[in-house]
Amino acid sequence: MADTVSLANSSAGFDPYTPVLANYYAPSVYLQSDLESGLLESRHGDRLLALPETLLRAIYTGLEYETGQAARLVLRHCGRMWGKEFFRRFAQELSDYYQKPLAELEMGLFLQNLKQAWKTHGWGLIDLDWTYKDQGVVVVSIRNSPFAAATPSHFKRPMGFLEAGLLATWFSQLTGQDLACVQTTSEALGAKSNLFILTAANRLKEAETWVDAGLSHEQILEKVLQPAP
Repeated sequence: MADTVSLANSSAGFDPYTPVLANYYAPSVYLQSDLESGLLESRHGDRLLALPETLLRAIYTGLEYETGQAARLVLRHCGRMWGKEFFRRFAQELSDYYQKPLAELEMGLFLQNLKQAWKTHGWGLIDLDWTYKDQGVVVVSIRNSPFAAATPSHFKRPMGFLEAGLLATWFSQLTGQDLACVQTTSEALGAKSNLFILTAANRLKEAETWVDAGLSHEQILEKVLQPAP
C-alpha cells in the first residue's frame, strides 16, 4: 500500500511558467444541468444520476428483505462495480485536463482532486490518514456520508459495504494490488465520521467478524497492524 505514495514527488516537475489550472471538480463548472430535459451531466459529458434519500433507504431495506445477510455481499459487489467505473472516469478526466497520465500527477494535486470529486458528487468529505502507510495500511475517513445517513435505524453495525467496495476496487486499480476495505465506525451509530481500514485483502479476512463482535476501530486496527505469524 505504500506504493500509493509513488504517484508523484511533490517537489518534482514544477515549472513556474506553467499556468495554474482551475479546480476541475468545482461544482459550478463540473455539474452541467438542463432544466428542460432534466438531464444532469459532468463537464466531461458523462451522465450523472441524483439518488434521493428515500431510494437509498429502500435499497437497504429491500436488499435485507430479499437476501438477508447476503445484502452485505450485494452491496459490496455493487460498490466494486461502481469503484471500477469511477476510477476509469476519474483517471480519464484528470489525464485529459492536466495532459498527463494519472500516475504522473504530484501527490498533493491528486489528493486535492480526489477530495473535491468526492464532495462534488455528493458523497461527503473524504480524508486519507497515511500514518500507517509504511505498514501497508491507510485509514480513510468520510464525514457527512449520504449512505450512512440513509442507513435504517435497526442496523446496529456499520453498513457502508457500498463505500467499502468502492474504496477497495478504486485503490486496487490505482496501486495494482489486491486490496480490501472494512468499515469500523459509522455516523449512523453516533460516530463523528465513518472510518474505513484499507489494506491487502489477506489481512482483512476476519475483519467483518471483528466488526460483528463489536470491536472498536482501534482494536481492529491493532489486529490488522500485527505482523503475520
